[in-house]
Amino acid sequence: MQVTETQGIMVAKLDEERRPVAAREKFSDRYFTAKGERRANVALKRLETLWFNTGTLCNLACHNCYIESSPRNDRLVYLTRGEVRTFLDEASRLPVLPSDIGFTGGEPFMNPDIVGMMEDSLAAGFRVLVLTNAMKPMSRLKASLVDLQLRFCGRLSIRVSLDHYEATGHEQLRGPRSWQPTIDGLFWLAGNGFDLTIAGRTVWGETEATMRAGYAKLFSELGVDIDASDPQRLVLFPEMEEQADLPEISEGCWDSLGVSPDQVMCASSRMVVKRKGVVTPVVVACTLLPYAEGFEMGSSLAEAAGAVHLNHRHCASFCVLGGASCSSHK
Repeated sequence: MQVTETQGIMVAKLDEERRPVAAREKFSDRYFTAKGERRANVALKRLETLWFNTGTLCNLACHNCYIESSPRNDRLVYLTRGEVRTFLDEASRLPVLPSDIGFTGGEPFMNPDIVGMMEDSLAAGFRVLVLTNAMKPMSRLKASLVDLQLRFCGRLSIRVSLDHYEATGHEQLRGPRSWQPTIDGLFWLAGNGFDLTIAGRTVWGETEATMRAGYAKLFSELGVDIDASDPQRLVLFPEMEEQADLPEISEGCWDSLGVSPDQVMCASSRMVVKRKGVVTPVVVACTLLPYAEGFEMGSSLAEAAGAVHLNHRHCASFCVLGGASCSSHK
């Protein structure tokens, strides 16, 4: 095929934009690593989990919170029931429907529309996963949650953040007097038949076997039926240290690491957020990068169907090297 002069100019311009430069900082270039290797990217294989960040306000200000949620952080404002319904309607028209709708925050149960958003998602036929600290904001909605549980039994899951299997560790991250309210909430959820999972952290330097054994002992003492050996029932999230000297993920890393791009979270999920001062919600690549403008992908699911280039530290530490995913399945 003959290349026209105009096409040649366009190709040359694209090559210029993507040509490696002599020196750059890690993760600074979308297409190339600091070593000049082509950066890995991940195609959206299928939208399995559609996440909604209900807002970054939280009743706690946890040390090492992935997105700095707190009682004062409103950089992501509350989504409304109508805004969520718009995306649910679009998701319902996809050739292959998502299996899961996830709600995260902040603390999702602080959003005044959370019960309505959950109900709409369940009524549309989706499974729903809500991430919570199981404290006072959730306790205020016990009657509504029991109602949803009874009406949509088997399709509503609650994941409780319990950072360590002992109070001291948990409160080191969550703050004083945060342990017992969470345990009380966990016990209430289990007693009312909710599908229940736990999210822990791995900052402690303990082996995975030690941590799972510690959680298993706790669950046994509480009489809570959670299999601590099951990585989908007890999710242990890796840490994302901002100052760590992390390797970048190039195209050649997939084979050397024995990892497939299909295993990475952005191959199967997207998240809707609403930024403070902005009228319209947008779709971002994943749950971990709500503030990174380079990972904003559009105002609809259709616009967000493109590939994600892994030029962020969290892509390396959490997803590829850490092997973690926020979704309810692997």
